Amino acid sequence: MTNKKRNMFVGMSVLSLVGLLAGCGTTGGNKTNSSASANSTTSGSKTPDYAKATGTIVWAAPPITHTGVRKTLIKKFEAKYPNIKITLQNQSFNTDTDKASLTTQIEGGSSSPDVYMGDVVWPAQMAKNNMAVALDTKLPKSFWTRFASGLVKGATYKGHVYAAPFYVDSGFLYYRKDLLKKAGISSPPSTWSQLKKDSEILQKKGLVKYGFVWQGASYEGLTCDFMEYLSDAGGKVLTNGKPSVNSPQAQKALTFMKSLITSGVSPKPTDTFKESQSMNVFNQGNAAFLRNWTYAWSNSQTSKNSKVVGKVGVTVLPTFKGASKHYSTIGGWNLYVNPHSKNMLADLAFINWMTGTQAQTILATKFSELPTNATVENNPAVKKVSPVFNIVSKTTFVSRPSQNPSYAAISQAIYQNVNSALSGGTTVKAALKKVQSQIKNTLGGGL
Repeated sequence: MTNKKRNMFVGMSVLSLVGLLAGCGTTGGNKTNSSASANSTTSGSKTPDYAKATGTIVWAAPPITHTGVRKTLIKKFEAKYPNIKITLQNQSFNTDTDKASLTTQIEGGSSSPDVYMGDVVWPAQMAKNNMAVALDTKLPKSFWTRFASGLVKGATYKGHVYAAPFYVDSGFLYYRKDLLKKAGISSPPSTWSQLKKDSEILQKKGLVKYGFVWQGASYEGLTCDFMEYLSDAGGKVLTNGKPSVNSPQAQKALTFMKSLITSGVSPKPTDTFKESQSMNVFNQGNAAFLRNWTYAWSNSQTSKNSKVVGKVGVTVLPTFKGASKHYSTIGGWNLYVNPHSKNMLADLAFINWMTGTQAQTILATKFSELPTNATVENNPAVKKVSPVFNIVSKTTFVSRPSQNPSYAAISQAIYQNVNSALSGGTTVKAALKKVQSQIKNTLGGGL
């Protein structure tokens, strides 16, 4: 974003919301600082002469919406820079598995991959373990003005920027418009209790097998889901740097999550569901409601993937009765450079192009991803792509406490114990007590 605030699209700038990536707890996220603050963070250097870049570099990336977007972007990049060839290293869609394999390679001293796509919660972890280049020392200050300052801050650790924001993401509620109409339900649920009630009505009428599908497996995605329920209930993982997750609010959140499974509203194996499993159940017409990320809209409307084309609506996630805000975990992906890479100029050319207007427009208009490039947000074509882009302004975003280098352990404590409660391996109270204890041990003296 330039030093002047840009005009907003969909009621508020999508990019302004990602200032939350830098903080803990919950925030409305309706404002952002100008990129002047981003410039004060980055030390800068001369603009690289990208035209001189040659050779082959390896890009490690998980599937993006399972639609072939990676190959599309590579083809366009190579057309722009014919002297650079990109080799795609396929990574797991599971962020934990993805990070583990990258850690093995990079900490082992491998120069491959040269560039890797990583979760927005990784900068502090990768920086502390010398697994990412401080890009602010390689790219000029002018490069960083294409992003909202919150994005740059979210990629910063101890004064240096270790990643280039690629695209942002958020959770939404997808629903079957046709089934609601058949059941005489006039609008999608705005509260969790109404979602449960509507689901049971649809199930009892024999209109659908399951009411609601979501991500309950023991992995990062469950941390994202749990953060939403916890925030809706008024709770936090950390308060003033200390764990506060063993609370009445967290008990309310986890008790409700578990009740979705025990009541039959959600499938019994929800405790094994990741994005792909929940998406598949919904696309096959076996669920009325789905919690998923931005990509789910385009995925559900692709006939080869879906039996519900033309039957889907999307809205903000519900909240608990009496609450005024509808929380959604902010997510997304960054681009990182391996410190052992032997072709830094080509790496930088690739990152510059991938975060530039051409690649970002492709991501937004062809694959329904929320762009990180501030110029693309004003593109009228972007507004027409997906109804998701028109409801972002109604969501209040919640961030994960990811600027702590120990975030991986914090998240693991959450998703492993929450999953244990969902699967019946422990009680809600015991699970939350264990989360609190493990986070306390991880933090030691605090943040």
